Amino acid sequence: MRNRAPFITLGVIGLYAGFLQWFLGWGEILSRWQKVGAGTGGMALALLVATYFIRTHRIQDYFRDETKGRFIALFRVTQIHNLLNIMMPLRTGETSFPLLMRSEFGIPLARGAASLLVLRLLDLHALLASGGIGLVATATRPLVAGVLWALFLVLPLLLFFLRARLVAFARRKLAARLSRLVDDIDAGIPADLGAFGRAWLLTIVNWGVKVAVLAWVLALMGVGPLAASIGGALGGEISSILPVHAPAGVGTYPAGIAAGAAALGASRAPQALEILASASVNAHLLVVVSALVGTGLSLILPFLARGRARL
Repeated sequence: MRNRAPFITLGVIGLYAGFLQWFLGWGEILSRWQKVGAGTGGMALALLVATYFIRTHRIQDYFRDETKGRFIALFRVTQIHNLLNIMMPLRTGETSFPLLMRSEFGIPLARGAASLLVLRLLDLHALLASGGIGLVATATRPLVAGVLWALFLVLPLLLFFLRARLVAFARRKLAARLSRLVDDIDAGIPADLGAFGRAWLLTIVNWGVKVAVLAWVLALMGVGPLAASIGGALGGEISSILPVHAPAGVGTYPAGIAAGAAALGASRAPQALEILASASVNAHLLVVVSALVGTGLSLILPFLARGRARL
């Protein structure tokens, strides 16, 4: 099945490209970039690529002893993992992370998998917190909504202080299989508040930047109001971390954008829906291109570093 996965992915992408040509037309889709402009599009791409460096720093801080002084090697590992995660269906690309961390840095599989699980939970929290900005912006009582959002934002830090009690309670109350999952999560959480706080903060910054950039691009392409563009960015990203997604996110990522935008007030008028469909596909293309650029950089940077070392 693994040997067939790349061919399945390419086949799905080909069918999806043909469907988009029939449904919207690639000329109509790509014409949306004229509204954005080359300079703005390049800036959005650069900001998305910059989030990959934030992610790498987060993981380096998480595994300080094992990855110290090897940022470029770790950047390559994170980019390969990210690209596989995007291209492989049903989250199968996630399995590459503990394998790559073991082969490159000698980190045991169990520790790598447990840490990835914790990081993914932090990712989900940060995405929901980013989307909460749109809910606050459209709330009838913004002050109350803002306070609730702030409490949700710092929830992981509050739960960290209750960690021992929550783990002990879960072990007593949950079935054996779920209890083992709790043990895995506990094993992946840093022991001290400082390390956990840095991981939480870097996660918030990473996803905050990514959601803001995608919302900005959607708004420039005509998706409105602002809350709808934020909801669209959030919907697309949530679709990318759910257990079920198509190879390369084709179909599921734009559908997530459309659903998120509709949930936060996007117009249902036919012309607005056409704009939303085109903008959703373009935002997805931007994410895929940023992943390819990031992977390309991860392959080039080692050679540049060696060249500087020889000077």
